[in-house]
Amino acid sequence: MDDVAIIGVGRTPFGRFPGQTAIQLGAQAVRAALTDAGLEWKQIQFGFAGSFEVDNPDAVINFLGLTGIPITDVYNGCATAASALTQAANTIRLGEYDLGIAVGMDKHPTGAFASYSEEYGLPAWYGETGLFLTPKFFAMKIQRYMYDHGISPRTLAKVAAKNYRNGSISPLAFRRTPMSEEKILTSRMVNDPLTQYMFCSPDEGAAAVILCRASVAHRYTSKPIYLKASVVRTRKLGAFEVHSPWLPLQRADAPTVFASRAAYEMAGLGPDDVDVAQLQDTDAGAEVIHLAENGLCKDGEQERLYAEGATEIGGSIPVNTDGGLIANGEPIGASGLRQVYELTQQLRGTAGDRQVPGTPRVGYGQLYGAPGTAGVAILST
Repeated sequence: MDDVAIIGVGRTPFGRFPGQTAIQLGAQAVRAALTDAGLEWKQIQFGFAGSFEVDNPDAVINFLGLTGIPITDVYNGCATAASALTQAANTIRLGEYDLGIAVGMDKHPTGAFASYSEEYGLPAWYGETGLFLTPKFFAMKIQRYMYDHGISPRTLAKVAAKNYRNGSISPLAFRRTPMSEEKILTSRMVNDPLTQYMFCSPDEGAAAVILCRASVAHRYTSKPIYLKASVVRTRKLGAFEVHSPWLPLQRADAPTVFASRAAYEMAGLGPDDVDVAQLQDTDAGAEVIHLAENGLCKDGEQERLYAEGATEIGGSIPVNTDGGLIANGEPIGASGLRQVYELTQQLRGTAGDRQVPGTPRVGYGQLYGAPGTAGVAILST
């Protein structure tokens, strides 16, 4: 199969934009990606569009031009953007088209995501008793992990403080004010051990990535970034997920573990090759867990790594250099493509104040969310 290159990336700021629809934000992101690639919309041969709130994100073409190309809409929980990217990449790998786009957009109301448990194949009592709540689930997950592996609440505060710092130097981030570890630790407790400022926030925004067959990439750019892997995996029986009202006695690894292994194998790379990573930080505890689930450290090593500054922009394994979800928020359809945008800037050496020192060659992005779906992308120069 053909290799795939990234030749254009674009995104909007993330935040709150009264008077603009999600589809309008999507069109802005596409135009930015086209400009980055030096292309016109009429050159795009196909697309995949992802969203949670918008049931027809393909309508973005109303603002771009009706050229008759196939566009497929995608929704897959917090892995929506990874799913759109994977499908777009696979379309090129299979030789059907040379040039395509993945775009994601969303415009969420304030507050935590809310759904009825019955709509997800779960009994009504699971929602009525308050168990179908993501803050509760993430708190239970990190609480157990902290107990098993010796992680302190101070480390959770370090994660959040790092991401707010990185957000403060990310012009397109939602939260751009640094915050001290003490303020984070002493803010309102939401679900023990996670305080108010340890969570990301659903918000609004869009992002787009233009892909092409690697063998023709130099027609469009002198410095293509290669998408070495893009995979999606779902949960296995025994994985602890928000949509699991019960668990068997024999536990299974989280879907991120399987997505990560598959991506490394597809890319022909390993964790030691990763120079910069973007990990799902729905909350501070999620980044801690995902650091190990993606093979970037062993369980329990996070306490030392965060204390030593290893995950800082100048550290040995920079994580969430643009502030991650904690600073950017999570417009679901766009979130994973934001990761690809940031990794592309890092590998190009154009990330400005956020630039990882040296010459990063391999970038790693990971998404995870309900009902137990994970996506991993690996980029290289």
